[in-house]
Amino acid sequence: MKMIITSLLALMGLAACSQPNSYEVDSFTTKSGKTVKFHALVHASIRIEYDGKEIMIDPVTKLGNKTIDYTVMPKADYIFVTHEHHDHLDQEAINQLTGDKTQLITNQRCAEMLGYGQVMANGDVLQLSDDIRLEAVPAYNTTEGHLQFHPKGRDNGFILTLDGLRIYIAGDTEDIPEMAEIKDIDIAFLPCNQPYTMTVEQLVNAARIVKPKVLFPYHYGQTEVSGISSQLKADGIEVRIRHYE
Repeated sequence: MKMIITSLLALMGLAACSQPNSYEVDSFTTKSGKTVKFHALVHASIRIEYDGKEIMIDPVTKLGNKTIDYTVMPKADYIFVTHEHHDHLDQEAINQLTGDKTQLITNQRCAEMLGYGQVMANGDVLQLSDDIRLEAVPAYNTTEGHLQFHPKGRDNGFILTLDGLRIYIAGDTEDIPEMAEIKDIDIAFLPCNQPYTMTVEQLVNAARIVKPKVLFPYHYGQTEVSGISSQLKADGIEVRIRHYE
């Protein structure tokens, strides 16, 4: 009986993980008083709610022992995919989130693999509505021996502006020189795991370059990121650690 109860509780726990309200949520207010909510789904998958719109960043249905059921969430108005790797591009997740009005925006390689999608290259800008603007920025490796993971010019990071609130979603990148051109960021998502993205030291350096008001380390896998907050305290950057393993 004890084994049966334990199994049922485990199943209930797994089911709860699939519910849209079971994830950590951070809320921010735009210049005109609108609310932006960030749901920490997993790794590099972020759900954003804004003014009745649903925005999904790099949605994936399964990563390690974690499963995300997007069928219990609203259809997306926008899906942004940074690049082709399995922890960022997932056809099943895209299918579950796609409705009649969904716009998929990605890079050339992903659009070729999927057979559809609006393509953005580094430097492109899309005005999606009066108060939603999307900029594609570089995301690539610079460390010798890692260059093949994310070659320069192929993948995107994104700067998403919602009613003046500027959000930098870096994608898979190291602390590249182009970050010096990224200004006035309110919220930044910076990756931290080896050998694919940044070390903790690189992330701290990137944060000091970009100077966001709030930083979410993400895509961090098994990397220990708890010490980032103390390293950036003197810089006036608020660090929030969420379940973006």
